[in-house]
Amino acid sequence: MADLGTILVTSILAAAAAGGGGGDDGAASEVAMLVPRVVNEYAHDTGSFTQGLLLHEGSFYESAGQYGESALREVEPETGTVLRSVDVPAEFFAEGLALVDDRLIQLTWQEETALVYDLETFEQVDMFGYHGEGWGLCSTQSTLLMSDGSGTLTARDPMTFEETDSIEVTLRGDDVDELNELECVGDRVYANVWQTDTILEIDPATGDVVAEIDAGGLLTADERAALPGGAVLNGIADAGAGRLYLTGKYWPQLFEVELVPA
Repeated sequence: MADLGTILVTSILAAAAAGGGGGDDGAASEVAMLVPRVVNEYAHDTGSFTQGLLLHEGSFYESAGQYGESALREVEPETGTVLRSVDVPAEFFAEGLALVDDRLIQLTWQEETALVYDLETFEQVDMFGYHGEGWGLCSTQSTLLMSDGSGTLTARDPMTFEETDSIEVTLRGDDVDELNELECVGDRVYANVWQTDTILEIDPATGDVVAEIDAGGLLTADERAALPGGAVLNGIADAGAGRLYLTGKYWPQLFEVELVPA
């Protein structure tokens, strides 16, 4: 399977040569409608305002937000137990999280700063600056993709964090907005749409949304009613074998799901 970073290098030039991107008729309008079918259910820390989630070598790594409460955590998947945690300085609101080699890169919301940690020690070893807000972050073998709450995904160099490209995401030719948590899986990107139960599957070569995922059925009405304000769907991780892990801010559950036709 082609690496997403390789696709990104050529996508903008190819779109320009073709006279446009994802806003044309045809393939761009063919959007699959999917729902998550729950395969397994795990405990999730109800104290975590989940902003970023990834799985690596049997552990979840989670970025939790809120001023004065932000943290980077290693979590045991089977029990939801926090194995390690490091607090983020109170002036930062932690956001998306990605793994590059042996470093974890954690965005901040409005502070225009990415914090870089050693994976093994959780020691902060570096930081990067950027312009605008930081929302979601995911990594491929050679590229980082970042969201900022708009419908644009920004490609960044994983070593320097410098911007290398941008992708305008469209759904049936229309612009989208408020792309948040990201997960790069093969040659696709999954993006949570903030304050909704929708996850978009995106082809980064064109910016086209190729599938809409309605995750509104993960929680019962009673479970949803028991959540505090702002406890929306957020947190996507690759489970392998075509499955995803999904959770939300302050949710008591984390779901392993497979995507099936609606």
